[in-house]
Amino acid sequence: MAVLSPLSRRPTVAAMLVLTAVTGLIDTYSYLSLGHVFVAYMTGNVVFLGVGLQPGADLAWVVPAVAVGGFALGSLTGGRLAARLSGRPRRWLVAALAAEAVLLALVAVVSAGGLMTPDGRSAQHGGAHAGGPCAYVSIALLALAAGLQNSTVRHFGVRELNTSVLTLTLTGLTADSTLGGGPGAKAHRRVGSIAAMLGGAAVAATLFRISATAVVVLAAVLVALVSGAFATGRSAASGADVVAGKGGAGEEWPGEFQSTRSG
Repeated sequence: MAVLSPLSRRPTVAAMLVLTAVTGLIDTYSYLSLGHVFVAYMTGNVVFLGVGLQPGADLAWVVPAVAVGGFALGSLTGGRLAARLSGRPRRWLVAALAAEAVLLALVAVVSAGGLMTPDGRSAQHGGAHAGGPCAYVSIALLALAAGLQNSTVRHFGVRELNTSVLTLTLTGLTADSTLGGGPGAKAHRRVGSIAAMLGGAAVAATLFRISATAVVVLAAVLVALVSGAFATGRSAASGADVVAGKGGAGEEWPGEFQSTRSG
């Protein structure tokens, strides 16, 4: 079953790229501020968890375990929302992204309030001190938000724009390129995804020198803006035309948006 976007092609692609940049923001924040852990990149956390389970390992297993658990819960929540609301894409996307924005805003509050480390020293540039109680709360909330976003985007199914995992994106860009003997299709989207993630990480690292909390605030604002765009943006065509795949941009979306609930 195709899950059609409530917006036309370009605004939808732009929204996905903004969410990709948000992934770069929050993963950079978590890695720099919360003890070298990712909240969206679960492959890295599973590796960290495996290393941390070894006797005498310097890397604690609890931190990646919290991240993986929070991400799984967020993904489960996103799946439930999709099951209930994906027949009404506008309401579904607005609800999921608004929930993500609220979670990120909560992390910003925790970060702003967690300026003191457990031993009473000020944490550099703000943010939850790695290993402190605020860090575990922040990791859980950020991973929950990332899981919710990933689950929603998975069900939305915009080709070449998954907003988080760039391994396959980079592989597709190179292996499917004309230089690699492929058709070179969708190269601009793949490049856009990589650039968005890179840009988000670079902005986060720059802001981190000033205020770690500002990184999460920016991420929350961006997600809220995307949610607002889906809530108020003009549809590409009338509902009947989009569902039937007739006319304008509506005829292009069924091939672009594929529900992955059955795959």
